[in-house]
Parts: sequence; structure tokens; C-alpha cells
Amino acid sequence: MKVLILAGGLGTRLSEETELKPKPMVEIGGHPILWHIMKIYSFYGFNEFVVLTGYKSHVIKDYFINYYNRYSDVTVDMSNNTFEVHKTRNEPWKVTMLYTGQDTMTGGRVKRAQDYVKGERFMLTYGDGVSDIDINTLINSHEESGKLMTITAVQPSGRFGAVVIEQDNSVSSFSEKPSGDGAWINGGFFVCEPGVFDYIEEGDGVILERKPFERLAGDGQMNSFKHRGFWQPMDTLKDKNALTELWVNNRAPWAKWTSGGHVVR
Repeated sequence: MKVLILAGGLGTRLSEETELKPKPMVEIGGHPILWHIMKIYSFYGFNEFVVLTGYKSHVIKDYFINYYNRYSDVTVDMSNNTFEVHKTRNEPWKVTMLYTGQDTMTGGRVKRAQDYVKGERFMLTYGDGVSDIDINTLINSHEESGKLMTITAVQPSGRFGAVVIEQDNSVSSFSEKPSGDGAWINGGFFVCEPGVFDYIEEGDGVILERKPFERLAGDGQMNSFKHRGFWQPMDTLKDKNALTELWVNNRAPWAKWTSGGHVVR
């Protein structure tokens, strides 16, 4: 199952970092947050990614093209212009970097990936948030629901799009702005059937979290997976610093692939 990652936004609230790089490339403990997100999925055996790029897409492309050398030990002999690779660190990943437009909205970016999904179930998330979510349990919830989409619902302060959840965990309505603190909100980490593409109109200006989500919820095709564990987006410099502090102190809940929270495998 492929994992689509939205990685094309400007990240204006993190302008201290994003003037030179796209938001998913802002580093937490020496690694882009995009790397952390991919490691979460890889821990559960999902290693095929489609990164939906836009703003400063070349930075993401350069990172993965040079990944092998970046995390390998090398000796450079400048007298004869040669280099030798010693210890290497690699990942079992297949990464497609799909340029989806400089100013394209989230729905437009996902729609452009339709041909890459090839009519199969896929996962989708944002390129700026981490969680200790159990991906296998999320998928099980989706399969049991029989719906076109499962959205991971989390319960932080009240800054993001809120969902109204019924007793059977179906989502009856989706609102971009929550009414107050304590609401269940959109935490990303979606599981989608290919039929979701039918709800996304053509056009770069389509915002996934508005009409497509509202229609899916209205048609009873959106399931919720309530995640009560750790979830944290990286919207501001304060968020970045908080995540970095967790990482460097070996207290990163999302880093299930390590024993200490920040050891590079």
C-alpha cells in the first residue's frame, strides 16, 4: 500500500525555517520531519511513498537523491579525485517525488497522484506532524468500517478542523474550524479507497478539507479512528523546539523504530 505525503505547502507560520526549505524538510534532531513521518510508516512495513511536492520541491528531491552519501561514512582522496564508501545507512524505501504545483491546494495535490495509486487503497498524511499512532490498528478500523475514508481523530486544543463523530464512529459532519477546545479534530493519517478520488474535483484550487471531506462525511463514507496517544503538528518554531527537545532527550513517543528515541538505524 502506497503512502501519500502532502509536502508542498509554504509553511508561513514557520517562516524562520521555511524561507530556505519546504516545511517538511525542517529538521528535528538532524533529520527532516518528513524522514520521521516516513520512519513511522516504515516501522509498520509500509515503504512505498509518493511525496506530493510544491514549494522548493528541489530541496526534497536533492535530499533523497543524495540520501545514500549523506548517511554513509566516506573517505575523499582529493589528490586523485576519488572517494571510498565505508559504513552505509539506508532505508528500504521507494520514494516517488511528484511535483504538484507551486500554489496547488491539498485536494489538487492528492488528485494529481491518482495515476500513481493505480486503483488501489492508499494512505495519506501531512508532511508536518508526528504521532505514536498504531498504523495496523488504523487500517483494521478502516477495513471494519467499510467506508471510503478513515480519518484519524485527535483531541488537542481546538486549532484545526473538527469532526462530529457518531456512536458507530462514522463522521456525520466535518468543519474546517472547530467551535471550541476539546473537539475531536483532523489529525491526518488517513486510509483511503480509490473511490475517494471521485469526491475531489479537478483543479489546483481544491482544498481537500472542505468540499471533498464535507461530501464524504455527508454521504456516510468517512470513518474515524480515535487516537488518544501522542500527536503533534509542527506549525510554529515553538512546536519545532518542543519536538526537538523530546527527540534529543530520548523521549520521542513517535520513534518506535528505536530503543532510545533518536538512534539512527
